Amino acid sequence: MTTFQVSHLDALEAESVFVMREVVAEFERPVLLFS
Repeated sequence: MTTFQVSHLDALEAESVFVMREVVAEFERPVLLFS
């Protein structure tokens, strides 16, 4: 059995990609605000 070690930053990146995909799937015209 192979085990993979995921770094903290990789986990955060994966979670943020998941959230963005969920937003795009739910809303017709999603908006991202940043500064």
